[in-house]
Amino acid sequence: MRISVSKFLQKTKDIFNLTFWLALAVVILLLAVRVSDPGFLQTLRFQSFDFYQRSKPREFKNLPVRIIDIDEKSLAEYGQWPWPRNIIADLITKLAASGAVVIGFDIVFAEPDRLSPPRIAKDNPGLPQNIRDALSALPQTETAMQNAMAKARVVTGQTSVRNLTDAGVRDQKIAAIPHAALGGDPEPYLQHYADLVQNMPELEAAAKGQGVFSLLPELDGVFRRVPIVVKVKDQLRLTLSVEMLRIATGGRAFATKVDKAGLSGVVVGGKLVKTDPNGRVWPYFSEPNSIRYISAADLLGGTANKRLIAGHMVMVGTSAVGLEDLRATPLVAALPGVEVHAQLLESILSDSMLIRPNYALGMELVFLAFSGLLIILLVPRLGAVWALVLALVLLSSYAGLSYYLFSEKRLLLDATFPVGATTALFVMMATANYMREERRRQQIKGAFGQYLSPDLVDQIVQDPDRLVLGGETRELSVLFSDVRGFTTLSESYKENPQGLTKLMNLFLTVLTNAILKRGGTIDKYMGDAVMAFWNAPLDTKNHAMMSCRAALDMIRELNALNEQRIEEFRQKGEEAEPIKVGIGINTGDCVVGNMGSDMRFDYTALADTVNIASRLEGQSKPLGVEIVIGEKTAAETKDTLAVFEIDFIKVKGKQEPERVYGLFGDEDLAADEQFQLTKKHNSAMLSAYRKQNWELAQDAIFSLSVASEKAGIDLSVYMDLYTWRIEEFIENPPGAHWDGVYVATSK
Repeated sequence: MRISVSKFLQKTKDIFNLTFWLALAVVILLLAVRVSDPGFLQTLRFQSFDFYQRSKPREFKNLPVRIIDIDEKSLAEYGQWPWPRNIIADLITKLAASGAVVIGFDIVFAEPDRLSPPRIAKDNPGLPQNIRDALSALPQTETAMQNAMAKARVVTGQTSVRNLTDAGVRDQKIAAIPHAALGGDPEPYLQHYADLVQNMPELEAAAKGQGVFSLLPELDGVFRRVPIVVKVKDQLRLTLSVEMLRIATGGRAFATKVDKAGLSGVVVGGKLVKTDPNGRVWPYFSEPNSIRYISAADLLGGTANKRLIAGHMVMVGTSAVGLEDLRATPLVAALPGVEVHAQLLESILSDSMLIRPNYALGMELVFLAFSGLLIILLVPRLGAVWALVLALVLLSSYAGLSYYLFSEKRLLLDATFPVGATTALFVMMATANYMREERRRQQIKGAFGQYLSPDLVDQIVQDPDRLVLGGETRELSVLFSDVRGFTTLSESYKENPQGLTKLMNLFLTVLTNAILKRGGTIDKYMGDAVMAFWNAPLDTKNHAMMSCRAALDMIRELNALNEQRIEEFRQKGEEAEPIKVGIGINTGDCVVGNMGSDMRFDYTALADTVNIASRLEGQSKPLGVEIVIGEKTAAETKDTLAVFEIDFIKVKGKQEPERVYGLFGDEDLAADEQFQLTKKHNSAMLSAYRKQNWELAQDAIFSLSVASEKAGIDLSVYMDLYTWRIEEFIENPPGAHWDGVYVATSK
């Protein structure tokens, strides 16, 4: 008995040591993080739900829902959007005659029709008076649309705004929709909007219903949830799909159901649509199917099959790319917004809505707490193999349950954070604490040995406190380089792949040496591309200048390598394909550090600054400039190096425009008289171009050509680009409000 008690006490002491309390604190912290639910966890969770939908999308069924599509064909036949309202009236009339149960517009007609005859007379005072009088005497096209709406069941679309200063908002009363509140007032739980952009008052008066078609994406830009009831001012509004259902079923009042957690559902047309506490639903998306769509051109032209419309709820919207009503969804990256509403209506009609139950969070927290405690208690007592088996059984069981609930019950239970957090806890418990410091030193050598000069690596290893592991915010200068025409180059080695490998290794060595010589850090190699940055992990004075000098060194050393190859090939009677690169440099704040897990990580930089540097490198080819730098980099170097502005563009993936500069040489070239003249003519050309003085800009291009040739700078591609842009703008003027920004269409 004494021995048994002693063993028990010893095991208890082993369990309740510092590691146990540390692990327990980690479990509590993980639970707190999950309860707070930061944005990155939401995105991770939602993306796992996206994976479920992609693995098993909703089966498409030919339900009584159709989309009248203002597609590219329709625009080609009836002209650019917006169409005259009499065409819309004709569309409504033909839908009603074809037997449409209800017609909903994923479009708002907020302004008077500029193509209405009286409006044409008013906007064109130069017309002969008799023509103006004749036009003024004709009826407004809104009248035709209003009359057509009065003879059909039409639901107008409205879009929400968050504040009253948004453009397009009139002081227009919001029509009340009859509703009942079951179980309590729903308004505190609903999404609130300051106002709506509504249709013209006469159109709203003729409509049988009004629905909100606004959609808000999640943090990652994907549209997954739709609020089916919102509050605007003092009124409750239904989303377009649900309002169409209400009108189609007789236009009776809808009802909201409220419990202690918030909303639990909305009753429309005798049908309960379950919602989350904020009145949102998760449509279960199916793959896009052309059966849903009828071209507006076919309907207006009388060739549409009326049987596809009779007895159907019809939505009018657009899939035309130029009208920019495309949404990213769990299944596809660009789905017409009108189809999101149509698929929501299909999910309601087929009772196939996805459900994120109120108890889901509780289940996830219970699993995390249970699995965490089990690992804390059992891993110290078990060997590595059995501990791994325990973890695999625990995690696979929960992940399997999550997918089963989705697949069979359409319930959404998150597997990402509970599984990920439990895995992290297992790794922590399985790692020996006494090896941590030595492993840290080895990680530093492994992470930086191939990317920094040996002297810098030695400094970091000797004094690890100089390095902030895990990420910190620093101002960096980021460089991207990529080979131009790599496909052509590789084709010349198709019979000698080993030769291509040797050449690329030699090429990357040249670039790497130039970067390390100037104190840069190699972030990564991406095939024939290189990413590097300055001012991390150690401070680098004048890092913008150092990055630019490294870029100039890269070009100079690459030219020398090309001359050497050309001579070697010449001696063999062959012709060498020269290697050409494009380089982009940008300076700005970044998060830099070891990104990854405790077991494997990379020292890298993340930020918009990095993305812009990559985009600048991509612009070096169309601009015909080897080294393209950002505005902040240029500000640090333009007084010393040969730098001048070359464009003002909105790079792909960015909303704000960027001033782009070219780097052409060092201080010797910057001081050259012909370079200064080149810079002057370039400035004159850009000024005339942005003022839309095309003739003066073309004259400046000619002067720029002469000066740049004397300065020894090849600007032929650059000048051809601006010549082409100017010719395009002469033919299609950008308008009086053009701000000189060019929108890049490629990365």
